[in-house]
Amino acid sequence: MKHDKEHDHNHESFGQATDDKPEMNHETHQGSGNHHPAENDHDDHNHAGQDEHEHHSHHDHHAMMIADFRRRFWVSLALTIPILILAPMIQQVLGLRETLSFPGESWVMLALSTALFFYGGWPFLKGLYDELRSRNPGMMTLIGLAISIAFVYSVTVNLGLPGHTFFWELATLIDVMLVGHWIEMRSVMGASRALEELSKLMPSTTTRINPDGTTEEVSLKSLRSGDLVLVRPGEKIPADGTVKDGRSSVNEAMITGESVPVTKQNADEVIGGSVNGEGSLKVEVKGTGEDSYLSRMVNLVREAQASKSKTQNLADRAARWLTAIALSAGTITFAAWMIFSDQGLTFAMARAVTVMVIACPHALGLAIPLVVAVSTAQSAKNGLLIRNRNGFERARNLQAIIFDKTGTLTLGKFGVTDTVVFAEKFDEQEVLRLAAAVEGESEHPLARGIVDAVDSPPAVKNFNSIPGTGAEGDVDSRHVQVVRPSYLEEKALAFDQQEILDELSRSGKTVVLVIVDGLVTGAIGLADIVREESKEAVRILKSMNIRTIMLTGDNERVAQYVANQIGIDDVFAEVRPDEKADKVKEVQSEGFVTAMVGDGVNDAPALATADVGIAIGAGTDVAAETADIILVRDNPMDVAAAIRFSKATYQKMIQNLWWATGYNAFAIPLAAGVLFWAGIILNPAVGAALMSVSTIVVAINARLLRVDRGE
Repeated sequence: MKHDKEHDHNHESFGQATDDKPEMNHETHQGSGNHHPAENDHDDHNHAGQDEHEHHSHHDHHAMMIADFRRRFWVSLALTIPILILAPMIQQVLGLRETLSFPGESWVMLALSTALFFYGGWPFLKGLYDELRSRNPGMMTLIGLAISIAFVYSVTVNLGLPGHTFFWELATLIDVMLVGHWIEMRSVMGASRALEELSKLMPSTTTRINPDGTTEEVSLKSLRSGDLVLVRPGEKIPADGTVKDGRSSVNEAMITGESVPVTKQNADEVIGGSVNGEGSLKVEVKGTGEDSYLSRMVNLVREAQASKSKTQNLADRAARWLTAIALSAGTITFAAWMIFSDQGLTFAMARAVTVMVIACPHALGLAIPLVVAVSTAQSAKNGLLIRNRNGFERARNLQAIIFDKTGTLTLGKFGVTDTVVFAEKFDEQEVLRLAAAVEGESEHPLARGIVDAVDSPPAVKNFNSIPGTGAEGDVDSRHVQVVRPSYLEEKALAFDQQEILDELSRSGKTVVLVIVDGLVTGAIGLADIVREESKEAVRILKSMNIRTIMLTGDNERVAQYVANQIGIDDVFAEVRPDEKADKVKEVQSEGFVTAMVGDGVNDAPALATADVGIAIGAGTDVAAETADIILVRDNPMDVAAAIRFSKATYQKMIQNLWWATGYNAFAIPLAAGVLFWAGIILNPAVGAALMSVSTIVVAINARLLRVDRGE
């Protein structure tokens, strides 16, 4: 940090962290790839570009969709129970055919099935229409075709066509698919709220200074370029502008990532949303609305999210293949029996319908949603919140990870690293003790670092804050000053140990001087404290052949000091917030699948630009809302855990898809009647049993998913 910015006392809390909120991804809802038809109009909606009203509208809409699927499932389940009781095949299996049958039962079943088909099956019927209209057949096409064919064929049988109805298969298929979608939507519910969180950084009103010198409280919307505003101690700066009068330290950590509050005085620029320190400032407004710094950040997030490619989901790809297979197999089966046998139209149609119904496995509707639900629950229990399923899935292929420094690899607060004594009658402990006594009255992050280094600091009298310079007070009848080094030049104090101070600065330390009764007694070096887990996390990532990079707005000295401590491969230092996304693109352009790990507002565009955005949970909500994964524990070790969990989750998805669809290779040919000559043919009851076994296996396999923390 530059010396003229080193010790500006700011009575606001440093690095004001906010709790993360487990909402969804910054992309559109994509769970298992099963398009929810009522949401199709939202598929390409960019949530980061919505205003607050639009955000809440979409969020409420998503909640309504979940409620709708839940309601449809329970109603359909209620209709399914009597359908199962009335199904002749189930009655025969249970030996209750004579007991439960009654005249007109087929018409009762038809009525119940019709209600279930149109009410419970409506989302899939609409999805079938939407997918075919967009020429992008997927899961909805497969489900819609299966239930439509089963229903139409069963109605014709009920009206007199020889054959067996598929009403109970139709009912259970709709039930399973509804609960699968319900599980999926619940486990990934939410919407990006970056704009809402960014808006919270700005105050609602400010004090404008009129040309005649009077002041008035006005809303931010009424500010215009050229207006003069008064920013009192502790207030947020209302707009981008230039300081016209006053001197203070300004905490820009949540905006720029700079870990030390920056001195602001006449002609210095300030950023809207940053927090003023101990002095009053008069600021001439330069940027408001779309011209403001935060608005540009919003645009960067919007552009990055819009440009991020969307991976096609595994289940949807499987459904597309199964749709083609089902249609082809059904058509070939019907044609073959009609052309090469004398079984007749009824038999050929029954075989074709059986093939197409069996080709839509119940388990496929649960294969991905169950893994999603289990992985979401398991990850949450282990401090990993998954917000974007596609981003989380991409994590298994990461080749480079870019870490923000402040608050991510470091704690974002200062600790004493060096204590140098210049006066013979003092030792290191005494220098720290006197400094801690004076700094005990200050809320500045450097001050807290000094105070934390001493167990029981003595009391201070006559405390006085020196704006932009430090603090002073009387301790044990001695006048003690804790100031930045430039104070020596300002007061023309004699000092011949400048080389020691320069050496501390070159090693990335922030230096303050302790002056006792006018004598320069000692110097204290402080640095942002590196997280204990950072070094081990980097080591683990390197063992996974992942390149590690640190990106920071801090100067080169500080960045290199931290990187050397941790073992980072590469460093991007002195990077402006609006340049961070460009640095991510630079790494991506080298062919690396790249993740960004950060916690500040300034990291949001980079998080959105990266293939995988990972937010430290105690950071700002803006970073969290733009990320794919949130690390609740603030532990860099969890980055490696997230990658391992992504690999394990993907493996479970693949395994479940094989279990869900693998039996088709066995069931479809038998349903088509390839072994009819040997007296072997797969009837719907056996097909249903196979589907049930497949569903059970899928459910059990998903439950076996676990997070490997590697600790």
